[in-house]
Amino acid sequence: MQLLRIAAAVSLAASACGAHADSLRCSGGISEIGDSRLAVLYRCGEPLLRDTYCAPVFYGGTAQVVPAPWATFAVPCLLVDEWVYDRGPGQLIATVRFRNGVVQSILYGRDPH
Repeated sequence: MQLLRIAAAVSLAASACGAHADSLRCSGGISEIGDSRLAVLYRCGEPLLRDTYCAPVFYGGTAQVVPAPWATFAVPCLLVDEWVYDRGPGQLIATVRFRNGVVQSILYGRDPH
């Protein structure tokens, strides 16, 4: 019985997070992982929201994050862009994440993290 409760809790937690997808259907075609920003813009138009941030940089071969003051001076910043598309009534919001100008992931749902 305890195992059933744990499985139900894990399932509920997973459904609250955004769902991963390999593609985004738009009026101009389908955008996929590996597409450029320009290709997504051409197929899907302007996003509802855009954000750009510096992703954490890690020491080579470790899980240790380079501290922020050193990361900006010694290690190049890895810029990440996130574009949010409102796909209309009854559809989940899509968040397209770019690294180095290329689609890295497409997530559906309210919480892209």
